[in-house]
Amino acid sequence: MNTAVIFGGAGFIGLYFAKFLLEKESIDKAYIVDNQSLDEKPSDFRRRLFDADPCIEYKAVDVREKLDWVPSEDVSLIANFAAIHREPGHEDYEYYETNLLGAENVCAFAEKVNCNRLVFTSSISPYGPSEEVRTESSLPVPATAYGGSKLVAEKIHQIWQARDEVNRRLVIVRPGVVFGPGEGGNVSRLIKAVLGRYFFYMGNRNTRKAGTYVKELCGAICWVLENQDKHGEKISLFNMSMNPGPSIQEYVDTICDVAGVKRRVPNISYKVLLTCSYVIEFFAKPLGISHPFSPVRIRKLVRSNNIRPQYLLDKGYSYQYSLRAAFEDWKKECPEEWS
Repeated sequence: MNTAVIFGGAGFIGLYFAKFLLEKESIDKAYIVDNQSLDEKPSDFRRRLFDADPCIEYKAVDVREKLDWVPSEDVSLIANFAAIHREPGHEDYEYYETNLLGAENVCAFAEKVNCNRLVFTSSISPYGPSEEVRTESSLPVPATAYGGSKLVAEKIHQIWQARDEVNRRLVIVRPGVVFGPGEGGNVSRLIKAVLGRYFFYMGNRNTRKAGTYVKELCGAICWVLENQDKHGEKISLFNMSMNPGPSIQEYVDTICDVAGVKRRVPNISYKVLLTCSYVIEFFAKPLGISHPFSPVRIRKLVRSNNIRPQYLLDKGYSYQYSLRAAFEDWKKECPEEWS
């Protein structure tokens, strides 16, 4: 029996990856390993994904601690999606605590169960924000604790592979924003803001945001795994984004087209909106009120993440989803997130 163990699997990407592997018949069983049960997750759509497949089994494990649990089956693939990643939302030390300890403990688990194939989802955050195009050969210059912790975690996984260079295979993917049904993140908030008429441009119509549909990400990871087998590649590091990454206006226009609505999006001064966000944060934070106008998110909206997936382009990867096709598939699968 081919078995996969997916750490951080109760999250958005992990569940989709488990489903993708099972539907592709690459594995017979998937363990979803997470420190939160699916009942604690915010998305009913994720819960439905899990309930629909008896070949997915949940295990309550915290990757920040030594991993004593071992499956009874042989493990053919391990995927490490476990991370603290929301910005804002955590103290700097929390990103390092989870992302570094998690990397060390997952790699130790791989040695314990004698699994020689490991997938790690990093991020484009190690590159830092830039208007210039960044490829896999660009020098990482992380500007946040999240980006720094992800870069160090990559090195931890590379050390694991180097301990047995002949037999071990490692895939590291640096995705832009990953979106799709059950996401509940940046693109979900953008959809709600555009449809709810509270999204504004801030001179950032042409700001590029690297992004990928969750199903495209899963397909690309499996394609790279297969490419390793064909060409004997031991470590594969690749960026994951549409090419080129869509601009803010392209995201907004496509949302309107797919939703079948017309929206006149006004322009507001960045400085005015940023000042307003600080005022809202000043009153909302002490009261524990959640809102979409965090100063951190406002600043991110005017900074490009101009990432080119050079590895995939050089190897001849064929994309399955355009931005429009991705949004149409999302709306079809989970229409309540587009209402």
